[in-house]
Amino acid sequence: MDIQQFYEFCLQKKAVTEHFPFDEDTLVFKVGGKMFCLTSLKEWEKGTPSLNLKGNPERNEELRAEYESIHPGFHMSKTHWNTVQFNGDVSDKMITELISESYELVYKGLTKKIREEIEKEAN
Repeated sequence: MDIQQFYEFCLQKKAVTEHFPFDEDTLVFKVGGKMFCLTSLKEWEKGTPSLNLKGNPERNEELRAEYESIHPGFHMSKTHWNTVQFNGDVSDKMITELISESYELVYKGLTKKIREEIEKEAN
């Protein structure tokens, strides 16, 4: 997966917006104003891309045990976030599944009012 494929995959999800809230390097994808995916553009340029993705705490532990390329979230809550390195033992298919899981987890955590507004805009 290259950066364009990653970018398009994230933006095709319902109500996703992109931001640079920390600096001009850290691309953040949000749904309903809440982060679900972060990445460093400089790391993509260097050929060492990774993503920070939100996850279920128990599943996060399982993933870290199963994959060498999945670690506790860099600069994030180690319980709720993982850093997933590209070009390792995690397939592109698995990375897209993890992005989708992160999105769904954050979306489900939004208030009912925000979810209803998103649904209304989507229809």
